[in-house]
This record gives sequence, structure tokens and C-alpha cells, in this order.
Amino acid sequence: MSEQMNLFINGKWEGTEERLEVINKYTQETYATIAKAGQRDVDHAIESAEEAYQSKQLAPYERYEILKKVTEFLQVEKEEFAKCMVAEAGKPLKQARTEVDRAIQTIELSAEEAKRISGQGVPIEAAPGSENRMAFTIRVPVGVVGAITPFNFPLNLVAHKIAPALAAGNAVVLKPASATPVTALKLAASFEKAGLPAGLLNVVVGAGSVIGKQMQQDERISTYTFTGSAKVGLNLKQNTGLNKLILELGNNSPVIIDKEADLDKAAATLSSAGFAYAGQTCITPQRLYVHASVKEEFQEKLTEAMRDLVVGDPNHEDTVVGPMISKEEAKRAEKWVNEARQAGAKVVTGGNRTGAMYDPTVLTDVSRDMLVVYEEIFAPVVSIIEYNQLDECIAELNKSPYGLQGGIFTKNLDTAFYAAKNVEVGGLIINDSSQYRVDLMPYGGVKDSGWGKEGPKYAIEEMTEERLVVLNLD
Repeated sequence: MSEQMNLFINGKWEGTEERLEVINKYTQETYATIAKAGQRDVDHAIESAEEAYQSKQLAPYERYEILKKVTEFLQVEKEEFAKCMVAEAGKPLKQARTEVDRAIQTIELSAEEAKRISGQGVPIEAAPGSENRMAFTIRVPVGVVGAITPFNFPLNLVAHKIAPALAAGNAVVLKPASATPVTALKLAASFEKAGLPAGLLNVVVGAGSVIGKQMQQDERISTYTFTGSAKVGLNLKQNTGLNKLILELGNNSPVIIDKEADLDKAAATLSSAGFAYAGQTCITPQRLYVHASVKEEFQEKLTEAMRDLVVGDPNHEDTVVGPMISKEEAKRAEKWVNEARQAGAKVVTGGNRTGAMYDPTVLTDVSRDMLVVYEEIFAPVVSIIEYNQLDECIAELNKSPYGLQGGIFTKNLDTAFYAAKNVEVGGLIINDSSQYRVDLMPYGGVKDSGWGKEGPKYAIEEMTEERLVVLNLD
């Protein structure tokens, strides 16, 4: 029997006439049915958030205590949350458990940062005529935060939105991805149990084209934090006026394998990072730029390492690659690979689809105008691209409209620093995959990959305003 869940608005679990069906991504059976929000529900959620922000302000230590309690609940319910993500997101069990651990870190970091929000002194007395004045800044909450999250990290990316927002003293209206709303609602239940005052967190579920549009047109929301496609992010930017935005958007991560790289380490790392969770993360390695002198050797080592990847049922402990989020997305990946093949690309390994499952795939002889290279494929597909000169390689990879994270494998420090200065990304990872992320670091991209930074400390800066206070001592 499928789980039945309702919307979380103003501290209550609200049912609606229309229901949304959530599918188990591996079995394709119904996993849960969720109340689907209408216009009135979204308006109620925003109204509740605004009223709670105005009337239920918590002291920094109170915010810390509530967030800390949520981490304790997650520790106890770790397996329940992990299995929920296995079902609704198709995330392999081991990776789902890791996500719970990361979400605990994200919320705990936010709790600690709630006690550290501060301004700074401003030496205005140095200005002629202001000798008898003093000034300092304080940081104040922005008000109501509208958070929109994707399917691929249904717990940790929700935590990255709501935990810093609440730590900063804001109220939140969250719209999780329609494909994976159960985890977000379970997290809301943890906040309820931890004693968060009603209205400070509201969760509405439904189509982004409907709910997202209503949220972006509501002037009561002062700041938006969104993770998703560049197309939707641009639309949000164009339709939210002068409101603050934090946008984590698309990417097609480049990773350089230098002629002085440790090829065994690079192959072992990328064979896992390129295909974990079926390649459905924003910083999954996608474009592998390999020096011509080591291309054949690296390609052999990569395909050899890929033989150890366990593909299939995400409920199994050792599965690395499970299903994609839907059959439609798997078909899209298949179409892009087939189009590349028809245009001259070679499939080194993989290239087959069964339902929502798409085999880990390596392509070579690709060109920049192919979708598998130019766009974000968001599937277990990587392309090997040969290069001869590092400066030419970097100039080529920088032609991408995206720039979230990239990587380079090299033993040469000069090469590493040259790449760090010249690869146009928000973060460059040296001797590791572009997929490396810990939750306390500043995380965000350039170009079409985003605007603003995540990471609790940095998100809190985005979700607060700096206010100047001047004292006239005359």
C-alpha cells in the first residue's frame, strides 16, 4: 500500500482534493500519493510564512537548538530517510545513506552559523566632520525565502535551502521536486517535532510551471533560492524583479587528465564519479579532456575500472548505478548518444537502455557541437576529448556556457595552478573529480551555471541584508 502524505502549511498537514502520484523509480510502482497544492494553498503558505516571520522571531540560540534537534532525529531515522530516497529517487542505498550523513552536516553547520551572524565596525570617524560619530553594520534576515529544489538530492539540497534560511531568522516556503517530494515532507515533520513555530516552514507540492510561477510573482517573497536548469533559472531571474536570487544551475563538468597525471588514480576516481547515481548530479564529470600522449592508456584503464561498477537495483548495498529519474529522461540520454554516434562519435562501452536504466557509457571522437558535449547530459555518459596543448584545451573547454565545477589530474604544480587561474568555473578540484563537494565550502558557478553561493555560512550571507548603524556622539 502506498504512503499518503499532505502539504505542510502553517504547522498543519493540509489535504487537497487533487493528489500527486510518486513512482518508485526502479519498480515503476506507486510509492506514495501526495496532496497537490492549488493556488489557494500556495497563497496560504506564503501568507503563513509572512505572518510567522513578523510575529514568531526566534533568538539565534533558539534557532540553533531547533536545528540541532533535527540533526538528532535524522541520526535516529537515517535508514528510513535513506530507503525513502532509494524508492522515490532511485538513489543507490549506499549513496542515499551518505546523503543523510551530509544533510546532518549541512543542518548542523547551519545551526552553528546561527550563533555567529555578525556585522563589522566601520571607521567613519576618519572622515572629516565625522570625528564624533561611530558606525557598525548588523545583518538582518531578508524575510520570506522561496526555495525550489530538484529531484537528485531530495534531502541534502532541501537542507541547503531551508537550514541556512531558518538559521538566519527567515521564514521559508519550499517547493520540492514533484518526482521526489516525500523526503522533503518527512524532513518538515522533523522540524515540526523539533518545535519550529508554525509558519516558519511551509512545504507545497505540485508542478513547477504552476507553483513556481505563482511563487515568483508574489511580492511577499523577498529572496529565491533555486537549483535546477539554466532555462528555468533565467526565467526566474527575469520575473522576480529586484528580489535577491541564489541560483544553482546547469553544468557539463570538464576534467583535464594531464600527461603527468596519475592515470590509475584518475581512472579509478572517474569510473565511479562519472556514473554514480546514474550521472544525475550537477558536478558529475562529463567532458574528459585527455592529453594525446596518454589518451589510449587512460581510456583502457577507465573502461577496465568500469567493469567493477554494479548496475541495477538501488536497494542492493553495492549498487553504484541505479535507474534514471524516469524512462523519459533515459530515452533522452539514449537519443543524444545515438545522435552523437550518427555524427561520428564512437561508443567505447555502454550505450544501451532498458526502461529507466541506462548503461554507463563512454564516448570518444566527439565534437563540441554535439549535445553530449555542449549541453548537460545528466546521465551516466562521459566523453573523452583529446588535446595536445594545455592552453588550447582550456580555451576550448571555456567555450561552454556553463562553469560550475571542474577538475584536473596532474603531478605538476605549475600545471595545476595554471588551470586554477584559467579554467572558468566556480570551483576547480585538483587530483580529484569535479564531483567533490563538502557542505561547508562555498559552492556556486559562473556564466550559465548560477548566481550566488551555497554552503551554510555563505548562504546565510545571501539570505541576510547588511544594515548600517551610525551613532552621533555630539
